[in-house]
Amino acid sequence: MTDPKPAPLLGRLAVHLKMISMDQLTEAIRAQGRAGEDAKLGEQQVIAKHKAAKTAPAAVPKPAPEADSLFSDEPAVAPPPAAANSAARPAPTSAPAAPAKPRAAAPAPAPLAPAAAAAGPAPVGSVSDFATPGDADRARFEDILRRAIARGASDVHLHEGSTVQIRIAGRLTPDGDAMLELEDAERMVLSILSPEQRETLAVRGELDWCHTFPGIGRFRANLYRAHRGLDGVFRFISAAPPTLDQLGLPARLAKFTTYHQGMVLVTGPSGCGKSSTMAALVNLINEERREHILTIEDPIEYVHASKRCLVNQRSAGNHTRSFARALRAALREDPDVIVIGELRDLETISLALSAAETGHFVLATLHTDNAIRTVNRLVGSFPADQQDQVRTMLSESLRAVISQRLLPRADGRGRVAALETMIVTRAVANLIRENKTFQIHSILQTGASQGMALLDNSIRELVQNGVVKAEDAARYVEDAKAAAAA
Repeated sequence: MTDPKPAPLLGRLAVHLKMISMDQLTEAIRAQGRAGEDAKLGEQQVIAKHKAAKTAPAAVPKPAPEADSLFSDEPAVAPPPAAANSAARPAPTSAPAAPAKPRAAAPAPAPLAPAAAAAGPAPVGSVSDFATPGDADRARFEDILRRAIARGASDVHLHEGSTVQIRIAGRLTPDGDAMLELEDAERMVLSILSPEQRETLAVRGELDWCHTFPGIGRFRANLYRAHRGLDGVFRFISAAPPTLDQLGLPARLAKFTTYHQGMVLVTGPSGCGKSSTMAALVNLINEERREHILTIEDPIEYVHASKRCLVNQRSAGNHTRSFARALRAALREDPDVIVIGELRDLETISLALSAAETGHFVLATLHTDNAIRTVNRLVGSFPADQQDQVRTMLSESLRAVISQRLLPRADGRGRVAALETMIVTRAVANLIRENKTFQIHSILQTGASQGMALLDNSIRELVQNGVVKAEDAARYVEDAKAAAAA
């Protein structure tokens, strides 16, 4: 007797989901071999059903009920109402097809266990083609993360068919020479996912969350499907929220935590440290005030234990449907401080402004380059007929804007922050209200005594103090002449 063929994907998937046992799969494969068909086991079932629809009932033997439910090509979820109604209509009549030549009937596979049979058809499109991850895959992944942290990396990139890449001082570098073979990255990351997370990844093709590895640390993670397979990025997050001093940020930023009403924004491009700066500000409020802090994030990065404040953290997409939905609910949850992970859309921006106007202190981030563009972006998010009103709201509720970049240090020991800080004084508020934001630049240029600074001036100071090399600084300044003068 010949050995059965290797288990096909659909069969391995059924075993992985515990719908059948390996013995049952082996018997089904033997039955496939006796049928004399070269098609995969799943394809054999689909072909059989297709033939049955076009020929007399006796042309193709009907599979055993259990096998039919396992390898069904019907969708795993009920179709939307329109599709369901369409499916309920009689099929249009057509000329009968020529009878197909009958083939030998394959013996039915061994019956499924009762629990597996009750589970219904497997959602074939919801799980990827992967080998079952195990403890060895998780251990290998944890070793990669440990090495990256030991080398001072901020991010770890896993890509099928490539070496592991880590980001040190803002630059990607290989972590050794070993290539990730097909499915290596997939097995490693799937070893840490819950069943719900795997299903979300399968349906959406991407996944954002934070994960804590005992004895290693906490990471913000993103998985996404690409042409090579499953890729992932893991960013290290310190176990405890950082302080301003630990981040190398100026002590003057502490002033921005003394507001009890209004809005402070932390802005900059992706990867510039906005989340860390925000966490340091929240931590300072938590240590010095007795208030209710409510955060809305996606995902929750730094976990804040309640100190002097009561801190509640909500994850958009997990604890609540969206930022906007959580913000609407927040106004009924008696918060003093509302922390918004990102102002992503018009509705969220509008609700954040309303919260700042109604006596709450709002901290939020935004993907903008500098303070002036931040104001213009907020106003420009609204329809033209509402923009005058929004300018008035901003002039009254915006308290400060922090725009930052992370530059590589000259000594190679990590990165250092360069900041632009705008405090909304009466003069700045008037320029916002009158739609003259271009004139704010001169106020930032001369407002050092009030705690203001232009980004270019901050970068120039880092170069003059030998903290950053001039050639590195040139990539971040907006004024080329300022870079040359430095």
